[in-house]
Amino acid sequence: MQQLLLAVDRLSTWLGQLFSWLIVILTALITYEVFSRYVLNNPHDWNLNVQIMLYGTLFMMAGAYTLAKNGHVRGDVLYGFFEPRTQATFDLLLYIVFFLPGIVALTWAGWNYANEALAIREQTFSATPLPLYPFKFVIPIAGGMLLLQGIVEIVRCIQCLRDGDWPSREQDVEEVDVDKLKEMVHVKDEDIAALDKYVAPASYVREGKS
Repeated sequence: MQQLLLAVDRLSTWLGQLFSWLIVILTALITYEVFSRYVLNNPHDWNLNVQIMLYGTLFMMAGAYTLAKNGHVRGDVLYGFFEPRTQATFDLLLYIVFFLPGIVALTWAGWNYANEALAIREQTFSATPLPLYPFKFVIPIAGGMLLLQGIVEIVRCIQCLRDGDWPSREQDVEEVDVDKLKEMVHVKDEDIAALDKYVAPASYVREGKS
């Protein structure tokens, strides 16, 4: 079971990392449009539409990745003080009451929405019309990935309620990995401790002593 959960984590991670390259494309499009508009005096009406569609794609496809990394915003003023079983109870309740109905509705409605756009070959309303319907299929795809990752998170909640501790997740980039940073600069804990004698205690700094 754990291998299956981690496999879904890896899929969400791979998709999130893949679509993160849209940031580079968006940066290039914005740079090109600014240069073309203000230097060459040749603006393009299609550029903004492409930016909007790519940004929407990036935002939607990052949802499952962020959920897999437990990175969505939460009000954890009290949550962080709870025992794992209490956290799992709250999470499980919220997944069942809010997450599942919302994501199922998003996926279902998004599928109908995309197929309607495909039926009429929907395009952007601009002097240079672009096909819009391919991007609308991102909605049900992103919803399906969120639903799959959400089921994994529900299973994790049940495992935590059973075992009393959260199961492991697929690891990815951490904001700050102190141990790896120490290895990169070849610094040991002993070296840091040896330098501490040259640093004034915090109480001295607060009291204005030297």
